[in-house]
Amino acid sequence: MSKNNKNTRDLSQLANCIRFLSIDSVQKANSGHPGMPMGMADIATVLFKDHLKFDPNDPKWFDRDRFIISNGHGSMLLYSCLYLTGYKDITLDDIKNFRQLNSPTAGHPEYGELSGIETTTGPLSQGLANAVGFAIAEKKLSSKFNNELINHYTYVFAGDGCLMEGLSHEASSLAGHLKLNKLIVFFDNNSISIDGPTSLSISENITQRYEAYGWKVINIDGHNHIAISNAIAQAKQNNAPTLISCKTKIGYGSPNKESKSSSHGSPLGDEEITLTRKNLGWTESAFEIPKELLSQWRNFYLRNLKKKDEWLENNKNIFNSQSFKNIFNHNLDKNIIESIHKFKSKHIKENTSCATRKASELAIELFNDLLDNLIGGSADLTGSNNTKTKNMKVYNSLNYDGNYIYYGVREHAMIAIINGIALHGGLRPYGGSFLVFTDYCRPSIRLSALMKLPTIFVMTHDSIGLGEDGPTHQPVEHLASLRAMPNLKVLRPCDIIETIESWQIALESENPSVIVLTRQNLPLIRKENFKENLVEKGAYIIRNFDNYDATILATGSEVEIAHKASKELEKYQINARVISIPCFELFDSQSKEYKKQILGSKLCYGIEAGVINGWEKYVNSENFIGMKTFGASGPYKELYKYFGITVDNLVESIKKNLD
Repeated sequence: MSKNNKNTRDLSQLANCIRFLSIDSVQKANSGHPGMPMGMADIATVLFKDHLKFDPNDPKWFDRDRFIISNGHGSMLLYSCLYLTGYKDITLDDIKNFRQLNSPTAGHPEYGELSGIETTTGPLSQGLANAVGFAIAEKKLSSKFNNELINHYTYVFAGDGCLMEGLSHEASSLAGHLKLNKLIVFFDNNSISIDGPTSLSISENITQRYEAYGWKVINIDGHNHIAISNAIAQAKQNNAPTLISCKTKIGYGSPNKESKSSSHGSPLGDEEITLTRKNLGWTESAFEIPKELLSQWRNFYLRNLKKKDEWLENNKNIFNSQSFKNIFNHNLDKNIIESIHKFKSKHIKENTSCATRKASELAIELFNDLLDNLIGGSADLTGSNNTKTKNMKVYNSLNYDGNYIYYGVREHAMIAIINGIALHGGLRPYGGSFLVFTDYCRPSIRLSALMKLPTIFVMTHDSIGLGEDGPTHQPVEHLASLRAMPNLKVLRPCDIIETIESWQIALESENPSVIVLTRQNLPLIRKENFKENLVEKGAYIIRNFDNYDATILATGSEVEIAHKASKELEKYQINARVISIPCFELFDSQSKEYKKQILGSKLCYGIEAGVINGWEKYVNSENFIGMKTFGASGPYKELYKYFGITVDNLVESIKKNLD
């Protein structure tokens, strides 16, 4: 027998470890997707054995290669690889408890549940788009420091479904434009989707599409181990991202379900499993891995240790540098806090009136001068979102050390990519669009919240105050929709002071934040400086009375209306407190005593240029002034009057209730 034939046989058996752990786990759970792990096992084996830079004993090694399963339904492939290579926090019992309550081996990979899971995947193509963010971060940090310190690849498994999703088009197009050559995607080209053959729904040439994006494309037999290894080696030499199109067989080795959609999302069944064992020469019982094969898997990482030791030794001075430490610092030091205080003092003294999108720009300018790890961007709305300041350099293929990314009209990809940048570590990303276009990127915002990532989303043109562009561009239900999402802070500041405080909260947060900003100018409401961040309370008193008759709650641009209404009501001997409530989530987390103090015991009104949903916990529906329909096209002052979001309407409503 030739050496190559022996290696092929050995690698096939090593791959079968993945196949049968996956088959047995899905069968025991009576739920899951065996087809992808069976079809991609050969590729995963070659990758882990000969190419992937990793250390199961140091899963957060910063210069490790990242491995992402974008077709997350094939999660058992990832869990199998983590167990086989010796990651300490996954056991054989976890493999046996696949898809069970409180098991870390969930139906789709969930970030934070196990070491080695780089991101939460499930919605198809999210992992691929995240990977573009990983690759962007690697290039940025490598350029900032050096190739000896930061020099790793991002590998992605993606299926036919991933590449059908619009998100993959957006993200892949940008990756090609940026020439992210350390991004390598394995296309599981098995021509099968849930409904059946992919010919039912697609007929384009996918590889030519990727070539048009500016990618390099390599076509291989996904079960030929030599071809797999050579393709990876070739991809590493390319000057662009690489798509390795792997012709595979879903459900590989199953006599009756190979290359059929029936192997995609259902257990094979006991009879078919017996036949598959016989077909692949696997004599072990369920969940049994031969010791010699497990030993080989457990030794895969050893080839990386010498390089890792050299890496640690060569870069120890950089590790100890303040510049390197700063990129991981999510806490704002006392010098930054003092700069924020000076910022507030300056603008209070100058009585700064401006749109909160402009206020946000001023905040970004401040923080860019103070932080080493901020990287921003916009989905083709830079001038409208005010997300780029004069001290920012453009990130592109000619300058990976830039800190501003032009995402183009790719809202969904932008947020997914930002998630990937945050997951990589070392950078604090933010991205801008119009609030109404959170409809286009909500799935990525949701995953950011699910993973509790410290991402920042700058959403401007936040209401009918947008004006003439009309109802297609005027968000009405969007604040309510975002507030309904767990783990997400929705911050809607009323002036420049609340805006800088919102940015401070977002930068210090371990969870994602949406900063919601106006197009129209707003007056300075907060005219007294407080060293503490009042927005952190979620709600606080703007205008107070020792003896009051009513309380008005408002957010953003409507705080001005509430403030003017309170002054007008004094003419009628009605004392109405004004409460700014820039963040429902933060307010709801306060003590019962504080919430009682803010809401008070008298008549309580709410006003916001959005729908009532979410306000019911603070005010009765008849005491809320907001939107009940979509908006309209016209000058914004006329729109506020047309829809009744006015000082006069608020005053009359309160007077009527108090008569």
